[in-house]
Amino acid sequence: MDKDSEFLKRIQATFRIEADEHLQLFSKDLIELENSEPGQSKVGLIETMFREVHSLKGAARSVGQKEIESLCQPLENIFSCLKRQEINLTPVTFDVFHQTVGLLSQLVSSDGVEQIPGIRQKLRDLIQQLKQIDSEAKPTEIKEESSSKKEEIPIEPSPEVNSKPQPMPEFRKDTRQAFAEVVRIPISKLDPLLLEAEEFIQANSSINQQMNELQGILDEVVDWKTEWTNRKGRSPATTNIQKNEWQEKNELRLINLETRLAVLVHAMERDTYSHDRMVNDHLDSMKQILMLPVSFLVEVFPSMVREISREHQKEIELIIRGSELEIDKRILEELKDPLIHLIRNSIDHGIGTPKERMLQNKPSKGKIGLTFTARENGQLEIMVSDDGKGIDCNRVLNAAIKSEMITPEAAKKLTNDEILSLVFYSGLSTSSMITDLSGRGLGLSIVREKVERLNGKLSITTKELEGTNFCIHLPMTMAAFRGILVRLDEYQFFLPAMNVERVMRVKPEEIMTVENHETIRFGDDILSVVSLAEVLGLPERQTGTSGLHPIDSQITDHIRMLVLISGEIRMAFKVDEILDEHRVLVKGLGKLLKRVRNISGATILGNGKVVPVLHVPDLMKSALRNSGKKKGTSDEVKTMEKTLKILVAEDSITSRTLLKNILETAGYQVVVAVDGIDAFTRAKSEEFDLIVSDVDMPRMNGFELTVKIKSDKKLSEIPVVLVTSLDSREDKERGIEVGADAYIIKSRFDQGNLLEVIKKLI
Repeated sequence: MDKDSEFLKRIQATFRIEADEHLQLFSKDLIELENSEPGQSKVGLIETMFREVHSLKGAARSVGQKEIESLCQPLENIFSCLKRQEINLTPVTFDVFHQTVGLLSQLVSSDGVEQIPGIRQKLRDLIQQLKQIDSEAKPTEIKEESSSKKEEIPIEPSPEVNSKPQPMPEFRKDTRQAFAEVVRIPISKLDPLLLEAEEFIQANSSINQQMNELQGILDEVVDWKTEWTNRKGRSPATTNIQKNEWQEKNELRLINLETRLAVLVHAMERDTYSHDRMVNDHLDSMKQILMLPVSFLVEVFPSMVREISREHQKEIELIIRGSELEIDKRILEELKDPLIHLIRNSIDHGIGTPKERMLQNKPSKGKIGLTFTARENGQLEIMVSDDGKGIDCNRVLNAAIKSEMITPEAAKKLTNDEILSLVFYSGLSTSSMITDLSGRGLGLSIVREKVERLNGKLSITTKELEGTNFCIHLPMTMAAFRGILVRLDEYQFFLPAMNVERVMRVKPEEIMTVENHETIRFGDDILSVVSLAEVLGLPERQTGTSGLHPIDSQITDHIRMLVLISGEIRMAFKVDEILDEHRVLVKGLGKLLKRVRNISGATILGNGKVVPVLHVPDLMKSALRNSGKKKGTSDEVKTMEKTLKILVAEDSITSRTLLKNILETAGYQVVVAVDGIDAFTRAKSEEFDLIVSDVDMPRMNGFELTVKIKSDKKLSEIPVVLVTSLDSREDKERGIEVGADAYIIKSRFDQGNLLEVIKKLI
């Protein structure tokens, strides 16, 4: 019974992986079919989708997944009719298809139908809708594509469509893990591995032979040592002839050992060269196995764009180019979140509604481009572009000033490029209200941190009313890289060579002090100079020869430093000694030390010593933080000493208690009100740092409460967060109109999300 149970688990896991592949391909083709132009041939797409549904139905039947099979059956019938041109597709039909894919994804991911609330009713309703579409099919003659009107699939949005699109399928956590454990590899990539493994067998045989030779030499030395010890213990009565014989014997032994060792060293040099070649070849082959097509990452993006754009009543087409390009699987996994943030940013901030675009003399349907290009030196270029309204630099600048990121005086000196770079800093957002899609000022900050962690660069270009381009440059593989080994007193560290622009030796008088900060001239620029030991919190050498290199022992008045670059930032770091340049393999620090400031990993030297590898973007931030750490310290203490007070307005006792518990656990002082009037009365009589309110309440709803608060001179500066179940676009726009600072949907409620919003606002 245990064996049967184990087998069932394995077969179910295999089915989930296969089913997800079918659903991802079907969903991708469904988006392409929906976006295809009238008159464009759809025969190939329909045939592919028909096969995917048929295969999924057969796989479900083989593992006893009756619900999935019952949902695939009418869908398969419809695509059979589409092949015969017996059905015209409409926006309503496409909505039903997307809902069906969403439900299939839920069924595949669940361990049992009973675990999904209301799933059986959804299943019955969708099967009925699919059968209704199937029943409307009318047999017709198959005509040529050029004259067929049946193939013209209308996909323009219709005002009669009221059905809300269901969440589109995406990889579940356990499925992603399954993909990580089971990867399909072409045989062409496995053949070199087999040949290289056979070469390692020969190398192993050679090593064993050399070990035997070394053992023989060791045995000879041991025998010689034993004989020498025994001879020393004898009486000294030895003739000159015997001494000469003993000396000649030892000389012959020494010559013999020297000859054997010379032969062995020569053989080991030859084998070492051969072994190095085999290791490099094997590494190259393994890299090829870890190279996956970009399509593995982007298949879910079209569905995501469709869902978000329809939810916000926008028409957007995602155009993906270069999806056949292969890059390192580990980089591919790290790219998902940054690209999602950039695409969502384009949807929310870049592309307007059809009405807004028409006023800008643009087509009603906006376009987002996602392009992957291989560049020289193993670099990958990713371009995320949109044809939206571009970035308003004045708006960014005002947001930065409002959030106290920069002072008004400093803002006047910034160029347009410097203003654009502000969008990558945490906490800056140009959204007028925080919603589930944007407004927290974290998305682009996360993108920058991810790209920098992958040793990449991120840049942005924009033109008002024409669009915005985000460009990412990354290495295509994560492998050994060249590093500069430096010493700080007794400690050693590696710095990635790609971040080292120059190694310098300067005289102390070349270092200038400007506004209490050390600087140095570098070409036409003035760079800040900091001590790497101080940034890392290590004791700095107090001698006057800091940075002295052994080969410059005759020079006692020079300082060693490296000019490091990260993005557009350059900075000079003083070190005690620059030792060498090595090719190193960086290892992670493990789960317990997943993220350590200033450290990206560690490597092992040939002598077995473990050396940390420094993270240059972190070093830059730490250096800037250290330079201004004294400033504002007293303000921070005062802020920490103050307990923030929040007013919660909620008529539901359950929701009220939940919110109160969450906020009090987070350290806030909470006062509750049962409706809008009660909340406004308390706000007038007490002081609050923030107000959290429901919208649908008796006597005075949340919108009315917000208007009253924002209209009152005394209360107008208090941030208002609306937490509600009303998620239509009209309700969100009403929230913006009345002056709410954040709008959180209860159906997507997450206490971490709420606390994050509150922390940003106060």
